[in-house]
Amino acid sequence: MAVSVSILAIIISLHLIAFVFAVGAERRRSTAKVVPDEYDERTYCVYASDASTVYGLSAFGLLLISQTVLNGVTRCLCFGKGLVTGRSTTCAIFFFILSWINFLGAEACLLAGSAKNAYHTKYRAIFKVEHLSCATLRKGVFAAGAALTLLSLLASVLYYWSHARADTGGWEKHQNEGLGMTNSSFAPHHQQQQQQTGEFQKA
Repeated sequence: MAVSVSILAIIISLHLIAFVFAVGAERRRSTAKVVPDEYDERTYCVYASDASTVYGLSAFGLLLISQTVLNGVTRCLCFGKGLVTGRSTTCAIFFFILSWINFLGAEACLLAGSAKNAYHTKYRAIFKVEHLSCATLRKGVFAAGAALTLLSLLASVLYYWSHARADTGGWEKHQNEGLGMTNSSFAPHHQQQQQQTGEFQKA
């Protein structure tokens, strides 16, 4: 199976866009501050924009689509046929496992970060009596997701390239079958010629 430039372009583009969204989610993490209520002596949390949650979920979806396309083309390595034994197949298996590890790690960071970023503290505290802590996403969760997205991109490209080199598309099998059929059909014909030659010599 030859390497398809269009498939590579789709995989790389989706990963890079997901990386940009993950970086944007890290930079736009929701912040909060404690403000006093103007109507009573209580305080509550006021949160900034939730754009980080949207960015994180967008990166999650794009990465999922890219992984689906990759494993659909390569048949998830488990359902393919015609893979030749050798270094290419070994590399394909290694990068297949590595791509899934990085993919699952990135998806976990993006999903957990989006969920945590969307959570807002809703309870109130008495002003200057109770200490109110506003729940926010800690720094670095989306950054870890972005880093794992790049590693997933590298592993995915190398996996697809290795798989393309190792995949014969069934050609080698059919070629061997064709050679076997040719040899089997040639043998009786050759024996018939030898018999005719022997009879001619006896005559």
